[in-house]
Amino acid sequence: MVTVMLVVVKAEGRIQLLFHSASRKLRLETRSQILFPQHLLLMSPIPVFPRQQAALALAGSHTVLWFFTSVCGCCGALRPRYKRLVDNIFPEDPEDGLVKTNMEKLTFYALSAPEKLDRIGAYLSERLIRDVGRHRYGYVCIAMEALDQLLMACHCQSINLFVESFLKMVAKLLESEKPNLQILGTNSFVKFANIEEDTPSYHRSYDFFVSRFSEMCHSSHDDLEIKTKIRMSGIKGLQGVVRKTVNDELQANIWDPQHMDKIVPSLLFNLQHVEEAESRSPSPLQAPEKEKENPAELAERCLRELLGRAAFGNIKNAIKPVLIHLDNHSLWEPKVFAIRCFKIIMYSIQPQHSHLVIQQLLSHLDANSRSAATVRAGIVEVLSEAAVIAATGSVGPTVLEMFNTLLRQLRLSIDYALTGSYDGALSLGTKIIKEHEERMFQEAVIKTIGSFASTLPTYQRSEVILFIMSKVPLPSLHHAVDSGRAGENRNRLTQIMLLKSLLQVSTGFQCSNMMSALPSNFLDRLLSTALMEDAEIRLFVLEILISFIDRHGNRHKFSTISTLSDISVLKLKVDKCSRQDTVFMKKHSQQLYRHIYLSCKEETNIQKHYEALYGLLALISIELANEEVVVDLIRLVLAVQDVAQVNEENLPVYNRCALYALGAAYLNLISQLTTVPAFCQHIHEVIETRKKEAPYMLPEDVFVERPRLSQNLDGVVIEFLFRQSKISEVLGGSGYNSDRLCLPYIPQLTDEDRLSKRKSIGETISLQVEVESRNSPEKEERVPAEEITYETLKKAIVDSVAVEEQERERRRQVVEKFQKAPFEEIAAHCGARASLLQSRLNQIFEITIRPPPSPSGTITAAYGQPQNHSIPVYEMKFPDLCVY
Repeated sequence: MVTVMLVVVKAEGRIQLLFHSASRKLRLETRSQILFPQHLLLMSPIPVFPRQQAALALAGSHTVLWFFTSVCGCCGALRPRYKRLVDNIFPEDPEDGLVKTNMEKLTFYALSAPEKLDRIGAYLSERLIRDVGRHRYGYVCIAMEALDQLLMACHCQSINLFVESFLKMVAKLLESEKPNLQILGTNSFVKFANIEEDTPSYHRSYDFFVSRFSEMCHSSHDDLEIKTKIRMSGIKGLQGVVRKTVNDELQANIWDPQHMDKIVPSLLFNLQHVEEAESRSPSPLQAPEKEKENPAELAERCLRELLGRAAFGNIKNAIKPVLIHLDNHSLWEPKVFAIRCFKIIMYSIQPQHSHLVIQQLLSHLDANSRSAATVRAGIVEVLSEAAVIAATGSVGPTVLEMFNTLLRQLRLSIDYALTGSYDGALSLGTKIIKEHEERMFQEAVIKTIGSFASTLPTYQRSEVILFIMSKVPLPSLHHAVDSGRAGENRNRLTQIMLLKSLLQVSTGFQCSNMMSALPSNFLDRLLSTALMEDAEIRLFVLEILISFIDRHGNRHKFSTISTLSDISVLKLKVDKCSRQDTVFMKKHSQQLYRHIYLSCKEETNIQKHYEALYGLLALISIELANEEVVVDLIRLVLAVQDVAQVNEENLPVYNRCALYALGAAYLNLISQLTTVPAFCQHIHEVIETRKKEAPYMLPEDVFVERPRLSQNLDGVVIEFLFRQSKISEVLGGSGYNSDRLCLPYIPQLTDEDRLSKRKSIGETISLQVEVESRNSPEKEERVPAEEITYETLKKAIVDSVAVEEQERERRRQVVEKFQKAPFEEIAAHCGARASLLQSRLNQIFEITIRPPPSPSGTITAAYGQPQNHSIPVYEMKFPDLCVY
């Protein structure tokens, strides 16, 4: 380049230009003759070189101006129009703000010539970067205001190139160390994020903004107010990034782990410090403003918006950073923040995605199976809260998966508590486990099982009940159990924990059909645990049965045993026994009575056991009772009274007094339920007699904190006892089965209910004999077949129930006869049956075993009598039983 000098000489209004170079001096022609004021001279563009123009502002009579080719564009009159329009929006004093009229001209120009929009953006970016470097922050604010207005006004196809310049300027502001510039850049980005662009962008990246906004969310500025503003700006920026990219498939996937690992922890960090914001306790006048400036509330709104936009495949990437954040900051142990986070998550995501969150929590629980018990307990309680919310939506196939995981964790916790370590053996590097913490974790698991099961529909709840019961180790049912002392302890603890879980699930269980609520396979397994030596296990079984049978909320009314003179104060809800319940009691009543009877005879029973037994008897009387059940229950209670009186089991004094008191309380209740005056009078008389002379046989003196017992119960007089003969007499007069009432209750010692539909061997032979006799060839007249109609089938179904009941009663009488009849009578009975059996066998032999006639035609003799001639084989008539 050549350095040039222009010398402009003003003389009498005429302008002369002199060109001066290093080699020579040339005189240029006079361009024009213009009259100017004496104090100022303005000059039009003058071409010095073909490619250069200059515009000079002159003052005074003689002015010398040096300039260089590289900066020749500084002359305003020679610059492009878009630059002049941009320059005009900046005032001389930045405090005056944006020149609105010139801004309108610039906006009109940008709309009229959209192809210039990218150049406008580039020039504004150039000016802003220069002003930032020179600390001219007033002009920086004006430039950003102009950019915001241009963004709001222009939606043409060239907006993408302009946006690139805009994002470049925002990034420049965010990189600054000045909080005001960071906030200014964030506000501009938020405005940009709210704009819906007409054309997509294929190459735009927001990685820098995600990182920078996340960093601002963790600001630790010394000034608390500035720190709050920076954090809020960071949250707003992340919210803007989410809005801009979450629904645009052409943008970079914001759900990628590299972005979620920054966004989610930043929001949780501000949620976590809500206590710090609340501890400032602003004055009442400033409270509304402070609430608006709370980063925790803003972070919660942003997190809800983020999760609400999450699709099915993105839930995992959004939940995983939450779990990691809670792990890294040890937030499972206080549990409050973790529960709050997952409540926000569960209420924000779509209901059909709830089971994905449950699966993530279950997987995290398995991954932390060797963590501290407090951490696992926190995860389980969070899972409990999340599962209850998820159950209102769609849980999907995770129901049994959740219970299976919880039961597995329960068993692991039992092993940890027994061994004292997570590895099964103690060593130098083994972490010692605190037993009380494991117990706390086990209680949390049981509570979670119950709370989640309470929200399930009936059919799923029944499946869960069967599933839990199948996990209870029962040696009698060939269940896998551990051997040895340690194995017995493990089995016992497992049984207790699983029965506790089952009790939680059964609490509040409502099922109109007891056959569905207590199926045979479940009831068999449950009652098999009712006779275990462990008193705690027996108590859980009784409470589980009470939970299933109680369908009208009467359970709490029998929590204490008493002999009320008027049970109307209890306000019992009594309903008529349904047909399904009648069928259930016909099938399972003897099984229930047997276990109740045997449970009463246990020496290790305490007050809670008798209260549970009383509640079970009372609820059966209310929920499942008909006349037959009432009779059997009275017989059962009288048999329990006999156990206390005879004392073949050598029970302690307290147990005997408790059985007397239990019988008095139940008979007082059932007498008022049956409303038979004579029955009520007899029960009332015995109770009054006991109050006067034997209060130790009543619940008011036995079931108290300090029982008042008698040291000698062998001399109990008959006036203190409820007499079976008297009860049979008074109830027989009111239509009850007096014959059945007279029979003492004898429990089944084996499970005969399973064989109730089988026939005895003698009956089977008799049936075969009858069939053979009917089908014999000697019987010419056959009985005509009975016509099968609807009435016939109905009668057969009804009669089968009656026949089955008669058969059961017959067997009971046979058993009773063999137990109480003298030996000579039993021997005579057996001899008669043996002769009857022999006669039937002879009859069978006569029908089926005959010597075939001889086809040879000879005459034979038998017993001295002549025989007919034999006939040919082809003329023989063979019996129907013959098989060719």
